[in-house]
Amino acid sequence: MALRTRPHQRFVYRETTMLVTNPLGLVTGEGAEGLYVHNSRLLSRLTWSVDGHPVLPFAVSEVGHDALLAYAEAPDAEAEARHGTEVYREASGVHLELAAFLDGGLRLRADLVNHTHADRPLTLGLHLAADFTGTAEADAGSPQRLGRTVVEWQPRRRQVRLRLDHPHLGRAVRVRVETEAVCDWDGDALRVSLSVPGRGRRRVEITVAAILDGHECAPGPGRFTMGPLADVVAERLGEEPPEVRVSDPGVQRTWDTAIEDLASLPLGQPGGPSALIAGVPLYDQFFGRDTLTTGWQALLALRGPLRDALRANAVLQGTRIDDWRDEEPGAMIHQAGDPPSSALGENPFDRYYGDYATPVDYVAMLGQYHAWTGDTATALELLPAARRALTWLDRYGDLDRDGLLEYRQRSPRGVRHQGWKDAPDAIVDADGRQQKDPIVTCELQGYWYAALRNIISVLVAAGDRVQARRLLAQAARLRQRVNQRLWLDDLDVYALGLGPDGQLLRVVSSNAGHLLLTAVATSEQGQRVARRLMRPDMFSGWGIRTLSTDNPAYHPFSYHLGSVWAVEQASIAAGFSRYGCWPQLHDLARGFFDLAELFTAHRVPEAVGGLARDAEHPHPGVYPQANAPQSWSASAVVLMIQAMLSLRPFAPAHLLLLDPHLPDWLPDLRLRGLRVGDAVVDLHVWRQRDRTHWRHRVRRGHLFVRQTPSLRDPRARVAQGMERLLTR
Repeated sequence: MALRTRPHQRFVYRETTMLVTNPLGLVTGEGAEGLYVHNSRLLSRLTWSVDGHPVLPFAVSEVGHDALLAYAEAPDAEAEARHGTEVYREASGVHLELAAFLDGGLRLRADLVNHTHADRPLTLGLHLAADFTGTAEADAGSPQRLGRTVVEWQPRRRQVRLRLDHPHLGRAVRVRVETEAVCDWDGDALRVSLSVPGRGRRRVEITVAAILDGHECAPGPGRFTMGPLADVVAERLGEEPPEVRVSDPGVQRTWDTAIEDLASLPLGQPGGPSALIAGVPLYDQFFGRDTLTTGWQALLALRGPLRDALRANAVLQGTRIDDWRDEEPGAMIHQAGDPPSSALGENPFDRYYGDYATPVDYVAMLGQYHAWTGDTATALELLPAARRALTWLDRYGDLDRDGLLEYRQRSPRGVRHQGWKDAPDAIVDADGRQQKDPIVTCELQGYWYAALRNIISVLVAAGDRVQARRLLAQAARLRQRVNQRLWLDDLDVYALGLGPDGQLLRVVSSNAGHLLLTAVATSEQGQRVARRLMRPDMFSGWGIRTLSTDNPAYHPFSYHLGSVWAVEQASIAAGFSRYGCWPQLHDLARGFFDLAELFTAHRVPEAVGGLARDAEHPHPGVYPQANAPQSWSASAVVLMIQAMLSLRPFAPAHLLLLDPHLPDWLPDLRLRGLRVGDAVVDLHVWRQRDRTHWRHRVRRGHLFVRQTPSLRDPRARVAQGMERLLTR
């Protein structure tokens, strides 16, 4: 089986430039096809012709993430007339090699190869159209009518300029023939007249440059990037991931694709070159919580994405009260982009702050970055942003001062739900009724607790033990409050949250799994939640659904009311690992990697359907608008491996704790070149006679490697010694 998300489209992308084509690699003007730069569709048509006849490729493929290569035959009208269409293919003596490269702009390369002995004169046409609509509007099938397109043909430069005629939007695209040839523009196409010598070839190069508010984004030289995975990642992100070798070929392929996808998604913005876009095709821009979650989940493999995400989020931190943007001092960004609708003031999403997940994630993940890397200089550089986020949580996050975070939308065009699940219909009660704000969701309380605890090591490094002790005490009170107010003893799970009138939302949902990841649950509660989430109404066989099938609002292809999200599977798996729930972890991981095998290149999409894995459903389907690649789906693969090894680093103390438990379907795992602080270590983990064994070799630096259960694992006997050591 080889499923594809959005099977009617292909995608190539690099930073904030994306090309969406039909399966033949053409932009025909249908649906969301087009060339996009910074959330604007600059070209809505991009097709080829020879002597006025359309060119239809017979073989096409993405080459890496940023290039496309297609082969086609040059239509030969004279041969067709002589021999008939039944021998058309044999009669056509010229084929085309059509390449597209994204690098700052778009570079098109057409190689025409003549297999006959006679010269072949022909006219190569490139058909163009532009509408300058936004990404979201194009994807929804409702492109904006922003104004007429003005076409300016400049024959001496062999270029055409398509410009949006709008008083407030500076949008244009320049298409230039770089090859010396006779060129013309006939109303909808660039025409290049040339002759291909017998048994020879001719190359035509065309550059496409975006012009945004007077600034032209010129394309690079254009080349295919191929080579060993480590070399490709090092070139794109400036660091090499550890080498992972496992005994299961499906898991191996899933890992390799995930690492390559992560390396393909950097946003490339100044100050944060490794911060990643959220996903393709809809989310090719900066999302605060996505960059942080991806970077944190990927820490076993890569450091740069989280480091640069932390820096970029700090730069975008809120500074003022702005209800249109749901902005307050210390608030963290939800998303930042520049679609035409935002530039025209129709929505606030060029810089929007309506998200409670980003501030708690920021604080927690700064602590996690420090724990993995020991990079105290960067941690202290970013600590002021974390302090401002903590102040925001205390001052603005707890609206009714009851000690829990509750969100409320202020912007009339903002996001209604501002927790992990941000779809407009995401939060329901036990009867399936949608809830209005203000809302308390359980996972936000868990991440607040994690933020308070994880930042302690950075505060200690800064010499601020007073605040470290205060936050530790605040975390203890928060944990007690959550367990008193949100635990549903009769349902073995945490409530989804509290509704606008403070009523318990007695809903079984995936949100409860986040309270294992963040260690809010007691050991007993953790075991009970794990078992509850793996019952058939929640676990589909492929993954844990966002909502129980017993809830009236359940729908298997809803964004947050029944679908299965890869990012959540890994977070919950890490929670299972923390509580020593190995049977549940192994079943969840098996479903996750089996799911990956269904998709082309073992690429895990953003979200799949919640259909049960049974004889009638050999695959679960896909959420209809799913992105693939999606950065936090790729990083979920890394965290899933980490969960099975139960790796817990503390680089400032030169310490790596682990408690590996491999399933019977993955009996051998080798991790070479793992970095913890300045140390580099190799791990070999294997399963034999129902037990997992391990050995290690420190290749560089100093590192103590010890096996010990998590503090929340029932087998643990050491109660919070590290905490006392840090804060005394």
